[in-house]
Amino acid sequence: MPPARKAAIDSLALEKVHDLSKYISKIGDKETSFSEANRVIERALELFVEDAQMGVSTLGKKQIKYFGIRKYLERLNKLNYKSVNIDWFDIQYISDLEKQPDGRYVGVITIYQKFTGVTEDGLVYKDVTKKDITIYVERKTTQIGGREIGFWDVLLGDIRVSETKKG
Repeated sequence: MPPARKAAIDSLALEKVHDLSKYISKIGDKETSFSEANRVIERALELFVEDAQMGVSTLGKKQIKYFGIRKYLERLNKLNYKSVNIDWFDIQYISDLEKQPDGRYVGVITIYQKFTGVTEDGLVYKDVTKKDITIYVERKTTQIGGREIGFWDVLLGDIRVSETKKG
């Protein structure tokens, strides 16, 4: 893949991860209306390959639970906290894109997620989770003015938890 094309794809991948970060914050925000949260969930789902899963961890528990993306986002919207704040930071590529036999390219982006939830009685839960996001880059086509135009698109795949610690 030529360096200029790879740079454009890297930029698109990071942009989609930033979009997901904004969507997750909006969905988790207790000030977001139910209808707005549902609209944002639908937008977030457009970022993913079919059947992608999100890993969820809790401090003090070794078990990591995985949910389909829609289920994860719906659960996030219904968390039993008075307020929720979710920030993603230190977003970076950790692997180069590798070409797959089907012609797609696959890579991994690592992010850190800071979660803060405050219960009705004022208890505060905080954690920082390191997550690895699989990204898929594939060639697609669209019709513009009767001509078929090819382009590269980036979709997000599974989001795996690699570490959770106190926030």
